[in-house]
Amino acid sequence: MGTETPPTAEIDPNELGQRISDLLAELGGHAEPAVGEAAEEVAALLMEMYGAGLGRIMATLTRAGEAGAGLLAELVDDDLVASLLVLHDLHPEDTYARVTRALESVRPYLGSHAGGVELLGVVSEPDGEVVQLRLQGSCDGCPSSAITVKMAIEKAIEEICPEVVRVDVEGMNDPSAPALGNVDNAAGLPPGAKALPLIQIGSAPAAPEVAVGWVTLSPPRLRPGQCATLDVAGHSVLLALPAGSVDLAAGGMLAYRDHCPACGGDLAGAPLVGERLACPSCAVGYDVRHAGRAVDGSALHLEPLPLVRRGEGWRLALPRTPAGMAS
Repeated sequence: MGTETPPTAEIDPNELGQRISDLLAELGGHAEPAVGEAAEEVAALLMEMYGAGLGRIMATLTRAGEAGAGLLAELVDDDLVASLLVLHDLHPEDTYARVTRALESVRPYLGSHAGGVELLGVVSEPDGEVVQLRLQGSCDGCPSSAITVKMAIEKAIEEICPEVVRVDVEGMNDPSAPALGNVDNAAGLPPGAKALPLIQIGSAPAAPEVAVGWVTLSPPRLRPGQCATLDVAGHSVLLALPAGSVDLAAGGMLAYRDHCPACGGDLAGAPLVGERLACPSCAVGYDVRHAGRAVDGSALHLEPLPLVRRGEGWRLALPRTPAGMAS
């Protein structure tokens, strides 16, 4: 049986901001126009007041010299505080620097699924900032791995760069994307240019089958070559630490759904030898370091779940069960 690990309740600044926007839009459609106008004025005044207060805090820390710099660095590392500083144009780092930090936080995870990631640049557009990336490697045709790579990148950037509206990714093996040779050139791409698969940040909601919620996880202590199953928010999760993963701070631990695609059984008690995990029921082996693909060369693969370091803890992405379906 898995160990129950309750997720830590946290304020998600992006979800909170979306909720505020939804409420303002709802009030804006009130039969009395003055109601919506008053709500918008209240929100604007609160923003102005909090922005002024944050500005004074930043000025005080800046004047405090080395001691203030240490406190400022600690505050900037907090996702909620950082998002507020960006919102009020007070963050000491520009978008490029923050995107770089975001990618560093997920780079170990990407290494097990898609290879390296290179930041090509940040471009300003009328609607916001656009990040341009290149993935080195591929997901080897594994659809769920491609999805989790996208989720990990999207969430990492979204948390500390709310001004980013889109991420253009070159080198993403996206099974849902059209073949490059069939891409319509109505956008006016230069001859020979490649259209890039896109990750939309903060636009349309994800499809129910890939929508996720991120939770803070306190995983059990594992030694290299060990795995464990645990229950997280009603989802059975397999954690694996392949042999040779000695630097946990670099994110050597991997997470998968506790489900064998070959026989449908769970993976509790599955032996992990090197990088190979064998289902205890049917003995089919999977490479946990490389997106959970079957070692027999078939198209079977485990379902990976994004698991990344965040400060001293871990963040795990779990699918939100569509309404009317069992988890």
